[in-house]
Amino acid sequence: MDCGLGYRQFEDQIKEEKSDLVILPEMPAYFWFPSLPNFNEDVWQGALNAHNRFIAKLHEFSATVISTRPIQEGDLRLNQAFCYFNDYQPLRNKYYFPNEDGFYEARWFHRKERDFKVFKIDRISIGILICSELMFNEIARHYGKQNAHIIVVPRATTNLKRWKVALQMAAIVSGSYVLSSNRVGEIGFNGFGCVVSPDGDIIAHTSKNDPFVTLKIDLKEAEKAKKTYPRNIQE
Repeated sequence: MDCGLGYRQFEDQIKEEKSDLVILPEMPAYFWFPSLPNFNEDVWQGALNAHNRFIAKLHEFSATVISTRPIQEGDLRLNQAFCYFNDYQPLRNKYYFPNEDGFYEARWFHRKERDFKVFKIDRISIGILICSELMFNEIARHYGKQNAHIIVVPRATTNLKRWKVALQMAAIVSGSYVLSSNRVGEIGFNGFGCVVSPDGDIIAHTSKNDPFVTLKIDLKEAEKAKKTYPRNIQE
């Protein structure tokens, strides 16, 4: 998980660690433009162009990369989650947007359909929650019912305490591993990314000083967790 590395350092880390799956923060290739309270076409085009250039480089990486990017679809401005390995694969579009100081995303982006289905990389079932969507525990539980091994959470967040709790709760209610990466710097982004076990324990994390962590996980642990409390409570 990367939360502040330069492109070349990031590439070197992937090669050194022999990473299979890499999680990046929310919209990592540009400054955090939703901090601006009003939509600006020039800034928007800059964000699109920066992410296009970044994505064009991802074919050089040996790992599968998951993150989000701004994208224009007709008249709609979307924050789109994607997976990249050899080619670009759109996953789903962010649905829940804050509208407050530093995070005026509702003014910059549009919604499309509400779509929280798992996707697969080989035999691994993955759900994705984009930043604020993590605060909706019912969606994490929904992914658990779809037998997600992993829930991926690209973020751009500040207040560390509440996000730690939310990340752990997402794992607890779903019985899935939660893998999250966060931006660093700018408006107080703390650089805290982490791997959370299916029972809610933080088993690895990043920081401003240590922006990359690699961990092997056992997918069978996520499969077992679906059969235990509180995932096994009948509704």
